[in-house]
Parts: sequence; structure tokens; C-alpha cells
Amino acid sequence: MSSYSIHHLFLCSSPIPSSSLSFSYNHVSIPFAGTWQSWGKDKGHNVDIHRLCRAISKPRTQEYAGVFQNGLPVIKWNEVVDDDIQEGEAFKSLELSKIKEHVENIRSMLGSMEDGEISCSAYDTAWVALIEDVNGSGSPQFPSTLEWISDNQLPDGSWGDKHIFVAHDRLINTLACVVALKTWNLHPDKCQKGTSKVLILNVIFISDTYIQTQHFFFSLLKGLSFFKENISKLEDEKAEHMPIGFEVVFPSLLEIARSLNIEVPYESPIFQNIYEQRDLKLTRIPKEIMHNVATTLLHSLEGMLDLDWEKLLKLQCQDGSFLFSPSSTAYAVMQTKDENCLNYLTKIVQRFNGGVPNVYPVDLFEHIWAIDRLQRLGISRYFNPDIKQCLDYTYRYWTEEGICWARNTRVQDIDDTAMGFRLLRLHGYEVSADVFRHFEKGGEFFCFVGQSNQAVTGIFNLYRASQLRFPGDQILEDANRFSSDFLREKQASNQLLDKWIISKDLSGEVGFALKFPWLASLPRVETRFYIEQYGGEDEVWIGKTLYRMPYVNNNAYLELAKLDFNNCQALHQMEWNGMQRWYWEMGLGDFGMSRRSLLLSYFMAAASIFEPERSQERLAWAKTAFLVETIASSFHSGIHRPSDYELRKRFVQVFTSLGDAPFSHFNGRKLDSNRTMQKLIDALLRTLNYLSLDALVAHGRDISRDIRRAWEKWMLKWAEEGDRHQGVAELVVQTINLTSGYWPTEELVPHPQYPRLSNLINTVCHQLCHYQKQEVHDNGCFNNTDTEQSRTREIESAMQELAQVVLENSSDDIDSRFKQTFLTVAQSFYYAAHCDLETIIFHIAKVLFEKVH
Repeated sequence: MSSYSIHHLFLCSSPIPSSSLSFSYNHVSIPFAGTWQSWGKDKGHNVDIHRLCRAISKPRTQEYAGVFQNGLPVIKWNEVVDDDIQEGEAFKSLELSKIKEHVENIRSMLGSMEDGEISCSAYDTAWVALIEDVNGSGSPQFPSTLEWISDNQLPDGSWGDKHIFVAHDRLINTLACVVALKTWNLHPDKCQKGTSKVLILNVIFISDTYIQTQHFFFSLLKGLSFFKENISKLEDEKAEHMPIGFEVVFPSLLEIARSLNIEVPYESPIFQNIYEQRDLKLTRIPKEIMHNVATTLLHSLEGMLDLDWEKLLKLQCQDGSFLFSPSSTAYAVMQTKDENCLNYLTKIVQRFNGGVPNVYPVDLFEHIWAIDRLQRLGISRYFNPDIKQCLDYTYRYWTEEGICWARNTRVQDIDDTAMGFRLLRLHGYEVSADVFRHFEKGGEFFCFVGQSNQAVTGIFNLYRASQLRFPGDQILEDANRFSSDFLREKQASNQLLDKWIISKDLSGEVGFALKFPWLASLPRVETRFYIEQYGGEDEVWIGKTLYRMPYVNNNAYLELAKLDFNNCQALHQMEWNGMQRWYWEMGLGDFGMSRRSLLLSYFMAAASIFEPERSQERLAWAKTAFLVETIASSFHSGIHRPSDYELRKRFVQVFTSLGDAPFSHFNGRKLDSNRTMQKLIDALLRTLNYLSLDALVAHGRDISRDIRRAWEKWMLKWAEEGDRHQGVAELVVQTINLTSGYWPTEELVPHPQYPRLSNLINTVCHQLCHYQKQEVHDNGCFNNTDTEQSRTREIESAMQELAQVVLENSSDDIDSRFKQTFLTVAQSFYYAAHCDLETIIFHIAKVLFEKVH
């Protein structure tokens, strides 16, 4: 089977079931246009490629077309888009105003992050409400919690999340609130606590007297009625949606209810099954370890029996809580009257106006998950200073053992650690992969020590983190193998439900990540799909009860992502229109190059460098890639002939001989007697002229000599060996960086890191260019020879080394933006080698032509 060139089109395999690729050096050039006949449809999607190539075929205004023909900077979005673009409906001032409004709103969120914004938990609030005044008055220690309970009963009589019904959540919340109401109803004369007017349990106290209203009794009766009527629903609910520790803490509530003579069918087989689960779990708890080592058991002390509080109090967190659980800490107060526990509860009751969340603080969780959502939605660039502050905060509390959802803890989890590791490494912070050794035993990885079952999202985030491997990160190799196997097994059995979150499309998120690993994923492609997968404010987390994180899951992120994507897409369509005019004006169709090939070149650039303010870099990339293909194809007869070699040498000689003359002298000159050669050199020089003039106008820097030298370097390799792929990646990188206006070549080429970067990208991209679609046997296994596996390892190793050079920072480093270009281009090569034709054309349609709604 044949393969195509990287920027004409790599012949790509179907998405493979592991991060490894198999490569072949057999290369036969096939005219690209012929392959487009197979691009007409994708699995489950009919796509008219001819329609896409005709899309936006007329300029919206002549003025706009002229500007973009030369690549001048039409949009300047330094912080927020402030300049209204008059050309094109997508850039109306109203839409830009909406973007600015959303950006300012989100910046306000990020700037106000403290210990975490989180919804209250009726269950935990009820446990806090049970605490009796530590001074011995017999009244509630926190009367405002009882007021909160009274105010937050749902119309059906239950307590819990009002937007989603999960039986386990509603029943445990409701039983806890009924217990709290019933407890203080036994002694209404002792409920007053030094206030002239306090509403407690709907008992109104006025001037040391009270009038007990019927509303309290109705609340209790409605709650109890709801509980009895919905017990049976526990049987049919998915186990993954059962709150954390339910089987341990629910029986404790039942026992308290029994002691209060609350009428509940205690002998129900459903309850008996829960008791059996509780007994089984408690027998597995090593009490000696539990009393001496901080574990997740501290989160659910209210469900434990026979506790040694003298020992347990030594395991408190710095804030006085027991693993940041208000209910567990409330139980500790009831047993010990510990002042530190009481101080913790007092602060959060005040913070949440009577209610308390199921866990608090959640500062690290909120900081890193918000960044992850912003990045995946493609809008992180608006918030770079805020993101740096969030990452600095996270790094401040990073430890060699990892982190958990809150700072200053002796318990770590793999979920927060993996997310934190991934984001910190991506942004240049020094973090060691050895942190994951604390979560591995016998080749398997776990979220917490002693965990009985795995959470899909925890292993999913481990999988994502494991892809940021540097050379020598063996633990990440092991983590990648374990996590990918785990996720594929869950995917195959349709079990991609998670015990920590109820999200819109977790299976879609996991499926995309497995199909397109980090190195093979283009930013705009990932964003296009994640916008569809992200549920915004409808997503809910599972702790001891359901809870919401408004700074992680909200519609502001989603709406900004949609507006931004559609704005960028509208600009990309205008640029595609300009690319087609350039194609016709240069006469590139005369060399057998189709607009479909042009579309692929543009897509690779636009899906990688998508920001509106980087239009020059994007267009320079696309035109460079397309010209390389055009030139190389024009001097390739399909067989190795001496005449091809001579023609290539002659072409390079003519180009270099004209290289030092002013560009303006070339137009209209007869460059060579060979008509093809004359037209090609004319097209190339005119294009380089445009790129250079654009850079001069935009940045005040003349790049004409540097960009010619970059082309000469590629041409010399190509002329000698006839291999268009030798050095093409470096040419694209240099062109992008030159047109960005930041880095003059004379300052960067002598830098000691430059040869390493250029050698790495040339090596890995040259190998990727010769990737050949693997033969798959009937059993679904790839026919990998030892040689192919060796080449796979070489490519993986080179990509890891490139990622390390790009992502790590040092005192004498090249600017990170310059380095990032190497990785961005390499990932586009990897993507093209990884994907089959149908997948690529489907992505082109989604990213460039299908609007987000």
C-alpha cells in the first residue's frame, strides 16, 4: 500500500488501539487528486469535499480580500477583542461585545478563587445541626443550620440536588434532615439560643417566647413520606452513582432514626443488603492503620464504630477538620467537643450562611479543573495571567507524594495529582513523574490507598497525564499501559460511568482521548469536540452527596467557547477564501495541484495555530507547505531518473542566483527557458515577497533574507536526495517564527538549543512522512515486525525528547513561544500519520465549516 507526503497528504492508518505506531520506509508517490475520491464520506457522516472546497468562494469585500492576500494583521486581540471588524457578519460588534462580557465575567471568577465555590449538602448540614451547644445549654450549637434545612426542602418533600434525581442522594439527604428536625423537636423548649428572633425548625421565638408553627411538622412529615415512597428506587440505580461511603454512613443514620422512633421500614430487604455491605466493608478496615495513618476513612467517621478518638485527633488536618468533611468533623465534635473541629465548622457555617458543603475546602480541585476546562474549550488564551496565578498556587502546595482536592493534607489522590501534574508540566513547572510511584502496586494504579474499585475519571486523568512522558519516565510508560487497557476495557463493555461525576458525555471524552492521544491531537479539533461534550452548569459531581462546582462547570465557559469558536471559524473561512485566490493568481493549478490539496494544507495550519491574531503565521505555514509539495511534485516523475536530479539542481541554482536581488526585480523577468521552472520560481518569489512585506509592515522587521535562506536550506537537501521530506518541518517552523515578528534568525540559530530542536523535528517528522498504513489481520492485531517496532520506539523516543526540550525551562533558555512552534508542527505531522483519510476530512468539515450551536 502506498503512502503520501506529509503536506500533500500522509497516508494514514485507522486510529490504532495504543499510542504506538508502526512505520514503513516504502514510499511510492501517487497523484494526490486521485485519493480525494475516497474522501467523500466518513463513518456515519456524509461529507461533500467538493462543496467544502467551494465554500466561501467569493470575497466578502474587496478591501478585506486585499488585506488578507498580503497577510496583514487585521485583528489585534492583545487581551480582549476590542477592535470591531466590519467585514463579515461573524465579526459584528455585538458578538465581540458578548465575547468581552464573558471574558470579564470569567476573569472575575478566576480572580476571586479562594477555598472554592461549591454547593451546600443537606446531609452534611444535618450532621452539623445535630451538634448540641458545647456549653451545655441543650440547644443547637448552630441554629442557622436548622434554618437552612427548613428553607431548602424541595417541593416533593425531599432534600438534595433539585435539578437531578439520584435516589441514593435524595434518600440520604432526606433521612439526615428528618433526623435533625426530629431530634430538636423532642426539646423545643431548649432550642432558643440567646436571640430575640430566630427561626429554627420553623419554630419562631419572639422575646424569649415561641410560637410553634405547623410548617415544621409538615416539613418533617413530607420528608418522611418521600423517604418511604422512594426506598424501592435504590434497587434499580446504577452503583456508580452511589455517593461516597453510602453503605457505611447510611446505616448510622438508620440507627439514629430508630432511636428517635422515626417510622421507617427497618426490616426492608433493601436496608438489610446495605447493612451487609457495611459489615463487609468494616471488616476490611484495618483499625490499627486507621488510627495511626491518615487515610480516606477519616472522611466518613460518622459511619464508624468503636473509634479511639485520642489517636484520631492526632490525624486532624491543619484546619481542624477530618479530611475536610463537615459531617465527619461534626461527628467528632459530638464525641469529643474538640475546639479545633468546632472552629472549622464555625467558619464554614458562617461562610455558607447556615449550610455546609459535603467537602471543604476544594481549592486545588477548583484551581486546576477550571484551567483544564478553559484549555480544552479553546479559550485559555484570554486568561493567561489568571492561569499562571492558579498554577503558581497549585505548585506552592505540590509535594513529592502528590496532592488532593485541598491544600495541606497528608492524604493524596491520583485524580488531582494527575491533573495537576499534567498542567504543571505543560506550563514548564518542574514536576517529577516519580510522584505516581505512590499510587502503584503490582503494576496497577489506584486513586487512594486501600481503594476497592476504580473511578473512570481518575484513571482517565492518569491516562492524559501519562502522555506527557519525557525520556526515562518509566512509571509513566507503565501508567499509560495500565490506564489505556482499563479505559478500553470499560469502553468495550459500555461501562464508562463514573463514581465521581455525572457529566454530559464522558464516554465521548474518553473515546476521543483514546483515539487521538496528546501527540496526535490538534488543538482546534479537540476543542470542536469538547464543546459538544462539555455539559456546562448541568454537570454534577458525586461526593457524600451530589454537589456542584460553579467555577469548574458553568455556562459562561461554554458560551464563550461557542462564540470564540464561531468567530475564529468565520475568520478561517475568509482566509480559506484568500488562499484560493492566491492559488489562482499564482497559477498553482497548472502544476497538477488541486484545491483539495490546498484545503488540507490550510486545515493543518488552522487547526494548530487558530488564534485570530496569528493569521500571518497560519497563512505562512499553509502556503509554505503547499509550495513545497507543488515544487517537489513538479520535479518527480515517479521513477528515479538522472534528468530529475539535474532539473532539481538547476531549479535551486536559479533560485539561489536570484536570492540576493531585490524582490521587485523578479516580476516580469524571464527566469529560465524551462517554462515550468520559470512559473514555479515566480510563484515562490512572489509569495515570499508577500510574506516579507507583511512582516515588515506588521513588525517593522525585514525577514526577506532569512526566509530565502530557510528555503535554500530545504532546497539543497531536496535537490541532492530528491526527498521532499528532508528538512521540511524545520522550514515550516522557521517560516512561522519569522512571520510572528518576535525572533530574528541571527539571534536564534547560534543558540545551543537550536540545533537540538531542529535535529529532533527533522528526524521525527521525516520518519512520520514515510509512515505507511499497517496491515491488520482478521484478529485485529497489527503485523508489526521487529524492524517496525524499533522504528516506532525511535519515533516515540524522539517525540518525548522534543517535548522535554520544549516544555522544560532553564535559565539560558530560548523563548518558550519559539520552542512551542517546534512541538506544534511536530504534532501536526503526528496527527496526519495517525489518522485515516476519512477521519481527516471529517475533522476538516467540523473545524472549518460546521458552525457550533
